[in-house]
Amino acid sequence: MRLTFRSLATAAAAVCAALALTWLFVPEVLPGIWGVAYSDETGVVARRGAALFLGIGVMFALARDAEPSPARSALCTGFAVACLALAVLGVFELARGRAALGILSAVAVELALACALLAVLRTEKVSSGK
Repeated sequence: MRLTFRSLATAAAAVCAALALTWLFVPEVLPGIWGVAYSDETGVVARRGAALFLGIGVMFALARDAEPSPARSALCTGFAVACLALAVLGVFELARGRAALGILSAVAVELALACALLAVLRTEKVSSGK
């Protein structure tokens, strides 16, 4: 099965929507999985993060039928960088003892999304001859 931007954008939109809804309505769930204490202050940050995930999800949903372009490449590159940064931060927090092994589930999703995004970018460059 060949990975297409359309299928990846749809999957990214779904992941972002799930994260937005989780962080917005049950913000204590993910920190609990990660072994991180939840507090009212954490909830403030979580709900604000939900808004960002919602926006990213909407961007991918609306762009899923976009043809290869600099804007589409920027969307993929930016989200791949964000996912890689989140993965590195997850491993760092685990190594520092501030998160439990449950954080690795998030790291796995982040790495998978980043690799998929970069693979789609590479496929675009190869097919365009650049």
